[in-house]
Order: sequence, then C-alpha cells, then structure tokens
Amino acid sequence: MRDIPVWTGAFDPDALPAELLTGDAPFVVRGGFAHWPVVQAARQSDEALARYLMGFYRGMGIGLFQIPPEAGGRAFYADETLCSFNFTRHHATLDQVLTGLLGLAHAPVAPALYVGSTTVDAVLPGFLDVNRLGLGGRDALVSLWLGNRSRVAAHYDLPDNLAVVAAGRRRFTLFPPEQIHNLYMGPLDPTPAGQPISLVDFTAPDFERFPRFRRALDAGLVAELEPGDAVFIPSMWLHHIEGLSPLNLLINAWWRQTPEYMDSPVSALHLALMTIKDLPEKERRIWQHHFQHFVFGADATTWEHIPPSAQGLLGPVGELTMRKSRAHLLTQLKR
Repeated sequence: MRDIPVWTGAFDPDALPAELLTGDAPFVVRGGFAHWPVVQAARQSDEALARYLMGFYRGMGIGLFQIPPEAGGRAFYADETLCSFNFTRHHATLDQVLTGLLGLAHAPVAPALYVGSTTVDAVLPGFLDVNRLGLGGRDALVSLWLGNRSRVAAHYDLPDNLAVVAAGRRRFTLFPPEQIHNLYMGPLDPTPAGQPISLVDFTAPDFERFPRFRRALDAGLVAELEPGDAVFIPSMWLHHIEGLSPLNLLINAWWRQTPEYMDSPVSALHLALMTIKDLPEKERRIWQHHFQHFVFGADATTWEHIPPSAQGLLGPVGELTMRKSRAHLLTQLKR
C-alpha cells in the first residue's frame, strides 16, 4: 500500500487550515501537535501520562472493553454466526483503567483494555483548554480513545475526522469509500460499536474467502503515527486502526460539513434497504434511475422549470423544509 500523503502546506494547530478540514482526501500531519502538554507528558513515561490525565479527572465513570488475550487485541465477533462479540463491556473509573494498563505493560500475553469514543470535556474537564484543537469554530465532538495493543476493524464514519496521537503509536490503514465492496463488510446490526465493520482479519487475510480484498489493498493508504502526529480522515473513508504500544491515547474531533438540522444519510440507506432492496429487478432499475434523477444527477439546472415557491425538497433544503418533511415521513412510517 502507498503512504498516506503528508501535509506540506501552512499549518497552525490553533487555527487549522480550512483546506485541510474540508478536503476529500486524507493527510498526515507530522509533529503538528507535539507541543501539546499531554504529548510532552507521554514522552516522559507512561506513568507521567497517567499522572497528567488524572490531574483533570473528576471521577466520572467510563465504558471499558476487555478483549481476551487469544484475540490478539482484535475487537470482533465471537464466532461465524456474527451474533455476539469476543469482548466484554464494563464500567470503570479512569484510575482503574490506567492502573490496569500500567500493570499489563510488560506482560508477554495480555488482554486488551480499550476505552473508546469518550467525550473529553465530560471525563477530563479543562483538558482541551491547554491541548487545543483550532477547528475554526466548527461544532465538533472531541473524544478520547485509550488502551493498550488493540485492533479496530475497518469501518466508516459519517463525519470528517481529525485524529491526534497523544501517546503511543498507531497504524492507520485507509481506503476510499468506493472500496466498500472489496472490504466484505459485516451486518448493519449487530456491530461492535455502531457501524458495520470489515470481516477481513488484516493481520492474516484469508484471500480464498475474501479474494476482492487484494483490490482494496491496491487502493489502500497506510501510515504509522507517533505522539504529536495527526491524520485527517474524510467523511466515509474506511479506516482500520491498530494501537501498537502498551499504552495508547488518541484524541479525535468529528464534525460534519452540513448543518446540524440535516438528517444522516444512513437513515436513507436503511429506508432504501427496507423498501427497495427486495423489489423485482426491473423495479429496482426504475428506482435507480429515479435516484439518479432526483439526487445524484441533480444540479442547479434540473428544476429550472419549477417555480422556486413550488420546489419544496427539490430546492435548497432549509431547516423549516427539513422539519416539515421529517414530520411527514414520520407520519408515513407510523401507518
């Protein structure tokens, strides 16, 4: 696979360049956040990092995944039925998690402990005041990911994502959205963490079972990140993430390019699966043309023959139009 391109333009971590935050291709930023106090603490030692984090902690409970040693850090399904998972969920405090991670640091074989997608402001109030992300006023959700050696299967997220490695080392393997067919995605439900995941084991791919995965690898991008490095992952790019150190901390920000009142396209996908997928083939082809006409092929000239006052959802969708249409859809779904 090729390396993820490195950002070479102007870079101010307190005011990140708009072209970076709105792009449609991934970039790695080397050392862009090396000045963060949390990165400086992590470079001293794992114990120094733990003391630094505990300086912000106020006792909030957090969710913890525990993955058995034989899984090699891979959070996945328990068996081929894809109905249950190979990890257990627990409630813990941050000091308990950090004590567990430090205690396992030198174990030759250890379970994986993993705290995922935990809101930073909730669990570490004040942390972002001194470890700043200059997102240009974007309404971003900033989360932390803490654990030892782990593997998160390839998946996609709707928002854009800027992920900063604050401690440890992580390997990111990225695929453009059109590679979803070659990654052999699992079910929409159940999933380990809300999104469908690739069923391919990246450390030992079974090319007989998943032959198209070779095509995905040809299109893949990879980078290993050190503390202070960051990667921008555009919306819907598939990403596989590996924690490579005994203690890893990632801080990431998610945001969308669209207004908050707009619904998730995932809802439309679910409705399409419910209403279109099992139609006769000739009817599916008809609806394919309709979606091309009304959605994917539409541009500023498509509706010129309709007065703006009558365009409704065909015209620019504002918050009022969205609310009315959502209410109408909910009424239809309740029938």
